[in-house]
Amino acid sequence: MKFLRTITLAFKNIRTNKLRSSLTMLGLIIGISSVIILVGIGTGTSRDITSKVSSLGTNILTVSVNTDKALKLDDMNKIAQLPGVELAAPFINVNATVSKGTTTAGMVSVVGIDENYLGIRNYTLSTGRSISFIDVDNKSKVCVIGTEVSQSLFNNTNPVGQILKIAGDNYTVIGLLQAQGSSMGTNADSTVLLPITTAKYISGSSDIKTLFIKANNESSVNFAKLATENYLRTTLDASSDNMRVTTQQSMLDTMQSIQNTLILLLAGIASISLIVGGIGVMNVMLVSVTERTKEIGVRKSLGAKRSDILVQFLIEALVLCLFGGTLGILAGIGLGTAANAFGYTFAYSLNVVALAFGFAVLVGLVFGIFPAYRASCLNPIDALRQD
Repeated sequence: MKFLRTITLAFKNIRTNKLRSSLTMLGLIIGISSVIILVGIGTGTSRDITSKVSSLGTNILTVSVNTDKALKLDDMNKIAQLPGVELAAPFINVNATVSKGTTTAGMVSVVGIDENYLGIRNYTLSTGRSISFIDVDNKSKVCVIGTEVSQSLFNNTNPVGQILKIAGDNYTVIGLLQAQGSSMGTNADSTVLLPITTAKYISGSSDIKTLFIKANNESSVNFAKLATENYLRTTLDASSDNMRVTTQQSMLDTMQSIQNTLILLLAGIASISLIVGGIGVMNVMLVSVTERTKEIGVRKSLGAKRSDILVQFLIEALVLCLFGGTLGILAGIGLGTAANAFGYTFAYSLNVVALAFGFAVLVGLVFGIFPAYRASCLNPIDALRQD
């Protein structure tokens, strides 16, 4: 019963100073909501990136070489016959002006590919057809365009069969990609795909420095990686310094590590505001002790123990933090969910919410203990003399 009366008295004193209590809780609300929002956005972004990378296929390898020698189209067939390899597709990227009549899409990423590229990259067509081996052999001036390029040049009309200019030459649109979005630094929606043999007229070179490889399955990825590295060493005299064969899983692991570091950094920054809020709690409780010195003296003279005074003020600090923590959680989840409408990806975790709430309780204990202890140590005679 005594404990319940102490809690009731603590609530009464908090209600007596509503404005001060609200301003004290505001610091905790901001701190906890900041932790939940920042960590939630970081987690959501990490999941989004992981999903996009995984959608490309976990059996895809990306090969980059930086040697005096370069790969040729003939090497693609040889690489495709390596152990564990199913397909190999070259990739040449160059920026060029794309236009139709007086309408221009500006400088667009023009990509030289072969017939295997779309299958390896998991790109699908909305209409038309893909680039074929015949287009590559005949160096045909045909192209497949992304949705953003199509919107810029053809508005909402079907672009297939239309003519556009790339670097001043006419090309026939044979296909339109479905909206793919941005992935791994490449925005397929704003690209134009050409036969690789045609793209060399824009790039000025047919040398292949980048290619994508599709392994037979996930268990064959390491075999394909080792076989490809051996081929590059033999064919191009390449070393580990000037070639890189990267698997999707290794890219995922690297990005996950970076994301986790960023999430911890964001959480640490947001936690600073929680500490500041805790200092505010301690400051307010010290002011409360000073204002209620005479009340403390009266209670002690009527038989209240030091422990009773200590518990009363500690409970007041805890109640402030619990209310602030609850409101902070609601505000964090609410604002984080609203952030989705502005293009952010928010995904809150119950573990993070529980941790933030637990930290709020800890703040109440740590920063409330000193004012409570100071109140419990007051001499009743000196306290009663206080005006």
